[in-house]
Amino acid sequence: MKEIEKSISFDGRDIRLLVGLLAPQAGGSVLVQSGDTAVLVTATRAGSREGIDFLPLVVDYEERLYAAGRIPGGFLRREGKPPEKAILTGRLIDRPIRPLFPSWLRDDIQIVATTLSMDERVPPDVLAATGASIATLLARIPFYGPMAAVRVGLVGDDFIINPTYREIEMGDLDLVVASSPEGVIMVEAGANQLPEEDIIEAIDFGHETALELIQAQRDLMADLGIEPVQPEPPAQDPTLENFVRDRASESIQAVLARFETDKHVRDAALDEIRETLAATIAELPETDPVQAIVTADPKALAQAFKGLTKEIMRRQIIESGVRVDGRKLDEVRPISCRVGILPSRVHGSGLFNRGLTQVMSLATLGTAGDAQELDDLHPDDQKRYLHHYNFPPFSVGEVRPLRSPGRREIGHGALAERALVPVLPPKADFPYVIRVVSEVLSSDGSTSMGSVCGSTLALMDAGVPISKPVSGTAMGLIKEGDEVRILTDIQSIEDFLGDMDFKVAGTDTGITALQMDMKIHGLPVATIAEAIYQARPARMHILEQMLKVIDKPKPQLSPFAPRLLTLKIDPDMIGLLIGPGGKTVKGITESTGAKIDIEDDGTVMISATDGEKAKKARSIIQGLTRKLNTGDVYAGRVTRIIPIGAFVELLPGKEGMIHISQLADYRVGRVEDEVAVGDEVIVKIREIDSRGRVNLTRLGIHPDEAAAARQANQ
Repeated sequence: MKEIEKSISFDGRDIRLLVGLLAPQAGGSVLVQSGDTAVLVTATRAGSREGIDFLPLVVDYEERLYAAGRIPGGFLRREGKPPEKAILTGRLIDRPIRPLFPSWLRDDIQIVATTLSMDERVPPDVLAATGASIATLLARIPFYGPMAAVRVGLVGDDFIINPTYREIEMGDLDLVVASSPEGVIMVEAGANQLPEEDIIEAIDFGHETALELIQAQRDLMADLGIEPVQPEPPAQDPTLENFVRDRASESIQAVLARFETDKHVRDAALDEIRETLAATIAELPETDPVQAIVTADPKALAQAFKGLTKEIMRRQIIESGVRVDGRKLDEVRPISCRVGILPSRVHGSGLFNRGLTQVMSLATLGTAGDAQELDDLHPDDQKRYLHHYNFPPFSVGEVRPLRSPGRREIGHGALAERALVPVLPPKADFPYVIRVVSEVLSSDGSTSMGSVCGSTLALMDAGVPISKPVSGTAMGLIKEGDEVRILTDIQSIEDFLGDMDFKVAGTDTGITALQMDMKIHGLPVATIAEAIYQARPARMHILEQMLKVIDKPKPQLSPFAPRLLTLKIDPDMIGLLIGPGGKTVKGITESTGAKIDIEDDGTVMISATDGEKAKKARSIIQGLTRKLNTGDVYAGRVTRIIPIGAFVELLPGKEGMIHISQLADYRVGRVEDEVAVGDEVIVKIREIDSRGRVNLTRLGIHPDEAAAARQANQ
């Protein structure tokens, strides 16, 4: 392939596409570059495998620390398990491109995006997503593309395309929009409680820009003389579908028309119909065409049955406006909430139920040392709010091995985290590291939004002073030709057989997080706007039910939560506080039982389960790091006596000496005649000599100075 470079500019921000130079044996490859960030994206296709009834697409995003001029840590000094940010970027690439592959395609496809250079200004994720589309086109894989992704930021009143990390941090919006020629196909956003109108305007702004990138891809293919492969579905024998339709349509329709609220009852009734069909087919002669199809493909009956169920369910919604559980299109399932369901050793707990979906969220407060260290290409090196999501098999009545969190669990946890970050208190006001774990105990749709609601309850139960409570709901969509129906609070069957899963979270002020995924090839912005507006009354209804249980954060923390005290010291004193080999700070920890974290700017965080221990440690640190000045008056205790004077501890770890001549305004024969070890004495710093030795006196101290010193020592 000949080498071609193409460039497109958005408000002075260039995206450069280079093909024909790298990875010549991949099916298709492109280097996408903006600023000094460069991502190599490849797409490779292999033959189909026997027995596969789904699209075996694998999307991997790889980070190499050499991209930022860094060498990996650890014994091996090489990259290991992908960090969460890399997993989330892989999902960001996968979600918009997967629906654009034809549903009948069974070939193995792998897309690999590798960040080769990173300038810490330009995020690589949207470059990788657009590159995935280009690589797929170059690989000549059947594809309803092109697809392009852009990021939209909001700084002040201005939208910015593909903002830098700094602009994202300064702004109120971090929105990724992915589009196909047919419309918007994916939305991912975090926002600082923005109103619906601003979000919709931003999506429209991003979509128009994405269309320019789509045209740039078409121009690139034309320059290369590559004609995109048009998906052409293989001819299908309708014999089995017609057989299933004739014998099961009325039975399926009858089950769905019961408006059963318990999905297990509904699923059992549908399973019974399918099993009856299987028994009927089993009795057919071997020469019967239906029997032959099922014998050749054991999964064919299940696929045909699913297709018919999907068709009937969607037709019922389109024609009658009634859903499988009898709800109206904009109706939310019954809500119930509880807080404090576990003992106070768990710092905060919340239980959220929506229909058959149940999520229990648990909040834990930690110290600065509990912050998560980030070892990836992202500029941030620490995270102080952690949200983890677990989805055990029993939550859907299944039996399977328990494994470490997968991409879905990580993605759902990140979405709930994003929804809550805008309402968390700033570190200066609430210096705790916060971890919330959402345990899905029962799933029937929208567990990620259930996690947002449950976590809001848990945070308030833990006494975290969030600025506003957050609720969320998942919106669905059924599209048949020109007929479109938007569904509020979708359950699992509507997600499984529907066309959209659109999660919307926010406060009564505005939206904090969005995530929209499609199973069709795109939607106009007007339809997306309708879904966003329809989500608001649902969010407000859910929030109202939550506030009936707890309407504000508890004023007190759990007695088992650590008590934190924060103080600021001169950064030049950090070495003194740490001591040689950490000896000093370890000694304070051992003597008080408090945990001490020291930051580079001189911020010292002290934590202990007992507030008195924390105060004791603070007193020692204040004394150790406080600068002594000539003329200062202290109430100290005599620690030892020598023939020429007495040593007095002014502050923890800091002593001075009173010479025998400074003990009284008359001649003192023996030091012991005036003071004893353990006595409290009021002293003034007379001199600090060139060697740092502190000379004290008891002479010339005003009564007011003495009184103030005694009060400060209490």
